[in-house]
Amino acid sequence: MISRTDRSHVANWWWTVDRWFLAAFLSLMGLGVVLSFAASPAVAERIGLDSFHFVTRQIMYMIPAVACLIGVSFLDPRHVRRLALVMLAVSLIFMVATLFVGLEVKGSRRWIYLFGVSIQPSEYLKPAFVVICAWLFAEHARQPEIPGNLFAMILLGLVVALLVAQPDLGQTMLVLSTWGAMFFIAGMPWLWIAALGALGVGGAVAAYSIFPHVADRIDRFLTGEGDTYQVDMSLEAMTRGGWFGQGPGEGSVKRILPDSHTDFVFAVAGEEFGLITCLLILMLFAFVVLRGLDLARREEDDFTRYALSGLVVLLGFQSIINMAVNVRMMPAKGMTLPFISYGGSSLIAMAISMGFVLALSRRRPEKRRPIGVSRVSGRAATAG
Repeated sequence: MISRTDRSHVANWWWTVDRWFLAAFLSLMGLGVVLSFAASPAVAERIGLDSFHFVTRQIMYMIPAVACLIGVSFLDPRHVRRLALVMLAVSLIFMVATLFVGLEVKGSRRWIYLFGVSIQPSEYLKPAFVVICAWLFAEHARQPEIPGNLFAMILLGLVVALLVAQPDLGQTMLVLSTWGAMFFIAGMPWLWIAALGALGVGGAVAAYSIFPHVADRIDRFLTGEGDTYQVDMSLEAMTRGGWFGQGPGEGSVKRILPDSHTDFVFAVAGEEFGLITCLLILMLFAFVVLRGLDLARREEDDFTRYALSGLVVLLGFQSIINMAVNVRMMPAKGMTLPFISYGGSSLIAMAISMGFVLALSRRRPEKRRPIGVSRVSGRAATAG
């Protein structure tokens, strides 16, 4: 037990970190391991691997993920910005390299091999992009003569261009949605928001017209015709599970669901553990998002408020997209369920992202304003 009189860095961290956040993140990671046991053996056997190949690798990825989650949470906001800037620069370089030397899978180049390990740079780009955009928005709010908003738009254009070039339109939609939410939170005029919304609609129409696989997915979603095998099997798994599931290891649909350990792990949760467990997973994600937005609302510092909001919105949008695809509320996107789906890049990058959340939400002197006190009045009092 750590005493309150202890002045070590670890003790200071323990008494200032948001333990509700920490418990939620570790719970999601634990669920990821449990569902890996449920979902991945059938996939491994189907492709000729050891039954617990993916389980073992998921646990191996969990070790650096937890280390990143805890380690990053020790940072102060200034060091969060510095780490995000380094991550952004390295991720952009790797994403450019991926277009030329990356592994091509199903017509897309999203992974690059380093020292025998496949890395998806876009996963690490997302949290860094959110933090740097938050800093740019905050600098413009602090000094309007600084073109922070313009730089954030230029950075958005660069990131979107690289994602479309892969192509990875699911991640593109996620990045655009998160950036738009941050743009709104930063207090941008409604005219700007409407203009960007119109650009988003125009981009969606262009994607439908230019990329055949996008048009195919949307057509299949709207008409139900064509190859809808995975989504149909996902719905079948959820239906068979009922409220309480068929029991651990008793699922049958998962054995014929190709991506049951990645994009459709939520369906496996429904089949073996039931709708109640699916709702608990949904509630965990909702808790993180709502708590993050509530803490951000009380923040005095603009950068912390924008970054905290953007990071939890990023988590929320990604989880919503994955779960919506599993129950056929959205076209298939190839989006992982944060902390739960199998994948090293996704798991470690999300751990860094939520490490940022833990770091930014730590209690610090004069860090938050009392409820009911506006930022304007608070700054005026300080100036006086």
